[in-house]
Parts: sequence; structure tokens; C-alpha cells
Amino acid sequence: MVKAAEGLSNAGHRVFVASKRNAEILKTAALAGLPVRVFNIRGDFSPWNTWRIARFLHQEKIDVLICNLNKDVRVAGLAARLVKKPVVIARHGVQLCGKKWKHKVTLQHLTDGILTNSVSIRRNYAAYGWFPDNFVRVIYNGIEDKSSVQAYDFTREFPDKKIVFSAGRLSEQKGFSYLIETAFMLRKKRSDLVFIIAGKGRLENQLKKQIREKGLEKHFFLFGFSDNIDPFLKGCDLFVLSSLFEGMPNVVMEAMAVGTPVVATDVNGVRELMEDGVTGLVVPPRHPGDMSEAIEILIAQPEKRKAMGRAGQRRVQTQFTIPIMVRHLESYFTDMIRIRQSCLRSEDCDTR
Repeated sequence: MVKAAEGLSNAGHRVFVASKRNAEILKTAALAGLPVRVFNIRGDFSPWNTWRIARFLHQEKIDVLICNLNKDVRVAGLAARLVKKPVVIARHGVQLCGKKWKHKVTLQHLTDGILTNSVSIRRNYAAYGWFPDNFVRVIYNGIEDKSSVQAYDFTREFPDKKIVFSAGRLSEQKGFSYLIETAFMLRKKRSDLVFIIAGKGRLENQLKKQIREKGLEKHFFLFGFSDNIDPFLKGCDLFVLSSLFEGMPNVVMEAMAVGTPVVATDVNGVRELMEDGVTGLVVPPRHPGDMSEAIEILIAQPEKRKAMGRAGQRRVQTQFTIPIMVRHLESYFTDMIRIRQSCLRSEDCDTR
């Protein structure tokens, strides 16, 4: 979101980033030189915050309001409707809309469209039968050029080992328990593999226990949180995504951007980003056997890994750049503003 905001700002637009107090996104946005605002939205109903946001939208003459969470839609979207002018877009980086009446009512009446980064999410929403064909728009995330990233030297800690790297919150969603099972299977066949996860989360102790129970203390490591995993991605031999579900998995894009081949579970967005058999291999989620087989295939073929890494980097550099993302966002927002202004003049503001 900050990259999108920064890109739009550099293109000449006036962009604000708002979130709860002390949120990481506000710190990142401020470091990027973007103006920030604090609105502590904690629930679905907050007259005080709705009034404050409505005043902000009116005073700053905001044309487009992007809401990232469902509660944002209900509090800030309502504020925009009171002001009347702003286009309201619900951004769904993961699937946030279920078959609940409150989702249907609020998204239909408090937003003008849904922006997502995955065709699979748009397809799932279309199956609900709630929205017209053009209500959900797909714009892929962009990533900056990472060709100059310097690789982390894993050989200092793990000489003569092949490094299988992963990253993410230590949560059920990321499927790291299945990755540990995968490592256990491969340990029976090879002794030269080291698995590393960068991240922190509530499952840390549980995962450490599983590692001990599998006897993988010398083969599976939790590195903790890192605010820059690019050197790890560049220095490893293979990146693995073991997630059970995702939106568009940015970490896969980041691995491809530095030229690292990927083994990823077949979750939302993966096949839109990767080319199975070209930039890496796609396997079913919750299947350590399939994942271990895919890892073994690529580890055994260094030239194939290099070719897949180069193919992934080319794909990102031609299809998933920040300038491309910003151009698509500009075009989408301009179209939605035009439609909103037209309907306000005609007093028929159903932009769906």
C-alpha cells in the first residue's frame, strides 16, 4: 500500500495514508515522505470516527477513499457517503468477503467497487452473484527493481549446504508445520539441506517443539523477524511458499525479483504470478510429499534452478513493476471519479 501511495504521489497526486495510532504502515509511510493521519477504527460502528473522517474528507477535498478492512468500509465508507463526493473502493488483498448479509449490504451500498490483486478472488466473489461483472477490478501489485540486491552468504554458517528459505508470520495460514514435515521427509534422503524461516508469530514455540520432535535441530532454523529479507532471498538456493491460503503472495514475487526459483503451494494468486515448470514448481497445499518431491527435483538440478530463477526475474520485470501498477491505479481511479461525478449530477449514484 505504501509503495502504491508513494508511486501515486510521485505521479503528482496528493495522497494520505491513514491508520490506527502507532501502526507500522504509518511509520513506513512517514519515512517515505507521505502525509499520515490517525483514525483508530476498532469496530464496525463508531459515530465519532465517522464524523472525524467525514470532516477530513470534506476539508481535504478527497476524491478517492480506499478502505483496507471491512470495518473501514463500515466506518469510513459511511463517512464518504455522508460527504457524497468521494469514490469508495474496498481493497481486498486477501478474500475478506464471505457469504454474510453484512458483507453484501455494506459492500453494495457503501462502496463503488472492490480492488483486488488476484483473479481467483474476483472469481470467488463472482460466484456469490452479488456484484456486476465490472464491480471487482484486478490490479496486480508492483515491486521495485531488485537486480542489485547483494546476496547473504549462508556458507559462513552452513558450509556445503543447500539453503531452502521461507518467510512469513508464524501462523496457521503459512503452513510451516507442513514445511517441517517436508524437511523431515527429505532428511531421510539427503543430509545437505538446511531449512530456514524468517518471521515471528504466536506459533513459534509450537514450531520449535515440532522441530525438536522430528530431530531437525541441525537442519531447520527459525531466524526471527527481519525487516529486509532480500539478501536472504538472493542468497538461498530455493524459496518455498507453504501457505494454506493467500491473496497475491508478495513474498513469491520478491523471490522471483531477485532471481530465485520458487516451490509454492497452489493457493490464490500463485498461478497468476508463477509459471509452473518455468519459474518454479506449484504443488498442492497440505501435501508434504509433493513438496518434498518438488524440492528434491530442483535441488538436484542446479542448472534448472538457475534457468527458473532467470525466467522468474524476467516475468516480474516485465509484468509486475511499480510503474505498471501505478498506471493501472491511476486509470481505474480516474474512471471511477468520472462515473461518480456523472451520477452525482444525475442524482443516480449507483456506480455498480
